[in-house]
Amino acid sequence: MSEVVTKALLRQVNVPGLDRPAALITLDNGFDHTKPNTFGPGGLASLDEAITAALAADPALIAITGKPYIFCVGADIVGLPQLADRAQALEIGRLGHRVFARLKDSTVPTFAFVNGAAMGGGLELALHCHYRTLSGGAAALALPEVSLGLVPGWGGTQLLPNLIGIPAATQVIIQNPLMQNKMLKPKQAAELGIADVLLEPADFLERSLEWAAGVVRGQVTVIRPEVDKDMWAGVLYFARETLNQRLHGAVPAAYKALDLLETAKDADFAAGTAAEDEALADLVFSEELRSGLYAFDLVQRRAKRPAGAPDKGLARTITKVGIVGAGLMASQLALLFARRLQVPVVMTDLDQARVDKGVGYVHTQIEKAVTKGRMDKRTAAKLYGLVSGTVDKGAFGDADFVIEAVFEDLGVKKQVWAELEKIVSPEAVLATNTSSLSITEMAAELEHPERVVGFHFFNPVAVLPLLEIVRGERTDDATLATAFAVGKQLKKSSVLVKDAPAFVVNRLLTRFLGTVFAAVDAGTPLDVADSALDPLGLPMRPLALLQLVGPAVAYHVGGTLHAAYPDRFGVSENLKRIADSGRPIVVDDQVNEEVAKLLVVGDQPLTAEQVRQNALDALAQEIRLMLDEGVVAEAQDIDLCMILGAGWPFHLGGVTPYLDRTGTSERVTGRRFLPRGAASLPA
Repeated sequence: MSEVVTKALLRQVNVPGLDRPAALITLDNGFDHTKPNTFGPGGLASLDEAITAALAADPALIAITGKPYIFCVGADIVGLPQLADRAQALEIGRLGHRVFARLKDSTVPTFAFVNGAAMGGGLELALHCHYRTLSGGAAALALPEVSLGLVPGWGGTQLLPNLIGIPAATQVIIQNPLMQNKMLKPKQAAELGIADVLLEPADFLERSLEWAAGVVRGQVTVIRPEVDKDMWAGVLYFARETLNQRLHGAVPAAYKALDLLETAKDADFAAGTAAEDEALADLVFSEELRSGLYAFDLVQRRAKRPAGAPDKGLARTITKVGIVGAGLMASQLALLFARRLQVPVVMTDLDQARVDKGVGYVHTQIEKAVTKGRMDKRTAAKLYGLVSGTVDKGAFGDADFVIEAVFEDLGVKKQVWAELEKIVSPEAVLATNTSSLSITEMAAELEHPERVVGFHFFNPVAVLPLLEIVRGERTDDATLATAFAVGKQLKKSSVLVKDAPAFVVNRLLTRFLGTVFAAVDAGTPLDVADSALDPLGLPMRPLALLQLVGPAVAYHVGGTLHAAYPDRFGVSENLKRIADSGRPIVVDDQVNEEVAKLLVVGDQPLTAEQVRQNALDALAQEIRLMLDEGVVAEAQDIDLCMILGAGWPFHLGGVTPYLDRTGTSERVTGRRFLPRGAASLPA
């Protein structure tokens, strides 16, 4: 794919108080904000030319800004897999360093006016400037490279720690990318010291030029706190120990980043950036990066164009939402629907006390958002008015979309729909948040089964972006299109799933946890079974995951899958003992010895390696069966679900690239899930 060149457009701007014009360079690739500015060789060459022309005009200052809403989101990573050899990778790193360093080394004052999203190389460009203004409307700021399997390769590892200190730099460069690629808000970035001043978005450019003129005239003094280098070694030691405990060497980029941050303490800038070049060249030809780029493409592109979704023109307009239930999940859903759809949302439950508790939860969350500055009082007042509760299901009479979040029992859910069908209009969509039950069976006795659809969220609802949209055997296209339209309004990434037991994420996690518990049942110590998967670098160990899901829920879902596939999904009595005990299985990241004493086990313990291989083999087998059954369109949808619904990391590519990379796919199923080179190095 050829580079979409981001041009550096130069113009001279007269600024009051300056005796010479300012040189303003605007980065613009010619598209709107949905296609952000990036840097490839062509974009870097354009910036280089603009800097040369700016300096030739002898300006009072040089400032760089971006097109509306976007500063620059970094390197054009689409071109990375096309690099033929390490020498080309080195050259790309050196080119960026050479061009950006012109701003750092300039005798003319240089400014970055960060008007919008600035990530990766875009933020590194800003760091090379002598001064930085930041718009309060900038959507996201980050150095996300480690999440992809790279390191900040255009000066970020050297400049940032010497600007904001090693603790904050470690957070931005390593910790945030590994926490679901967490972004900085403008206020956070300013508080860290990444920007010198935070300005309102409405007149950002004018105020930035005015502020910059004040700096040049000496009327504005920028004071930056001195960086404490005495704590450097201690912070990096702690960070390395944390990585070892969490990743066990699974993400090479994170360790490379630590090495580069260590270099930044004493090395001169040229030596530090040369080390960045070498690290970047090493990582470009790693399997982890190829998996990371594949995962990035899934999240950025495939998630926005769900495979198999019907024509969006068939979707019905939603003017009111009904929620059956007022428990924690239902209350989270009520808040989400009200915030995103901005329509009335009404909850019902068996008695007024439960209804009041659910509405109270919503109000409390709104109050917290206002207190923390994440919501203004006007918006809060509107949301208070949108969410209501009642014990009378007749309130659903004019609802266009009703979702149930009641007890996970097929009989209970069928009873709910039978009652509601007499109340709602024939066109109203009936959605179920079931995690494992059959949509088809749930709708079988209804007069209009075609308007029932699975709408499976993941907990916590506000955090995890995945929405499994499940099509029953009789679900029609209009219902499905409406479900996808609502999912988009909720800002969720929707994946179309066939009506099969436990759908995608829960089916795979149950199979995965099942192998771990089978090992425990056989006599493998809990701590050995729990740590067996550490080399994968998963977001949490199996027992912590079990505690998050809830042993009772896991046992229930396991029972559903055992009934459907008894040869592959066992029922662990030890899991039932843990559920019945009500005790936490993990305390302070350690196995609870009191729970361990409850277990009844065999005398054939497995090694950690055996547990790990059994789990990987089980995943490979289950994924192949799911693809053969048509549960989803392609392996890419499996990976998207595991990334967005289970938090599985980019360096695994979700799951199938890792199974391919380790040879598990071919050994267990006879073939790879993905073509060689799609999420791995080419042959």
